[in-house]
Amino acid sequence: MASSHFDEKDRIDSATCYFSDTNLIKLFNFPLFFSLLSLSFVLSLNKMSNPSSITATAALLLSLISTVTSHYSSSTFSSSPPAPQSTVWHSARATYYAASDPRDAVGGACGYGDLVKAGYGMATVGLSEALFQRGQICGACFELRCVDDLRWCIPGTSIIVTATNFCAPNYGFTAEGGGRCNPPNKHFVLPIEAFEKIAIWKAGNMPVQYRRIKCRKEGGVRFTIDGSGIFVSVLISNVGGAGDIVAVKIKGSRTGWLPMGRNWGQNWHINSDLRNQPLSFEVTNSDGLTLTSYNVSPKNWNFGQTFEGKQFEA
Repeated sequence: MASSHFDEKDRIDSATCYFSDTNLIKLFNFPLFFSLLSLSFVLSLNKMSNPSSITATAALLLSLISTVTSHYSSSTFSSSPPAPQSTVWHSARATYYAASDPRDAVGGACGYGDLVKAGYGMATVGLSEALFQRGQICGACFELRCVDDLRWCIPGTSIIVTATNFCAPNYGFTAEGGGRCNPPNKHFVLPIEAFEKIAIWKAGNMPVQYRRIKCRKEGGVRFTIDGSGIFVSVLISNVGGAGDIVAVKIKGSRTGWLPMGRNWGQNWHINSDLRNQPLSFEVTNSDGLTLTSYNVSPKNWNFGQTFEGKQFEA
């Protein structure tokens, strides 16, 4: 996602458009105008013969000036409230892998299977142990940008990727000497297609900045049902909003809400006979929001099928 550039012409055009009739009025210095007018009027009072009249009139005008000045200093010229702070950027490093075989896009520690079929494509990332949170982070979205190296960074660019895999530590090396994904390193491993959107591939191990952002997904949350007999496993994917799921419940037409356990990544399981029942799901994300999708699957569902429910707001 390339950042937009705002050139000098845009600045001039915007500045020109800003000076509407209303703003020109605001820029007029009313306190100064009233002060000069009042001074002129008071000086003309010198021709009056009654000193007390001069004093009373001057006092009245000074009161008027004070009121007008107070009004404009507290409203027209008050500073605007500060804009909300953007999400904080954090420092990390990133490398890439080159997928020489389409099968390289299949699998991963989050259990999404074929990433292209799952809707993630190449906009994915593997996370080091310091970021992976034992799989709970699976499905979360990050924005990354290249920093600190003008030779390799592509200026004004960033990418948005979804966490789909784990970069395992290599304890044969130290964290500083080759163990890129060793704790406490915060490291991202990107497909080369994603890496080349922010940096030249020759850069290798690049300093980057990242921030967690809301996920925007097409369609609803997907539930892929697997298992056998009374063992039911559900892969939850294509999650918008926070992206990661922290709790899941399932309900058949003949049961109440049953909590599921995390098997690995975003695979959730339960031992319960839910066959020949339409299934409903209740999922809670890391923001604490709960989404309930009723009768996601029909009564005659089969293992291996995928169904679509509602979606979190991004």
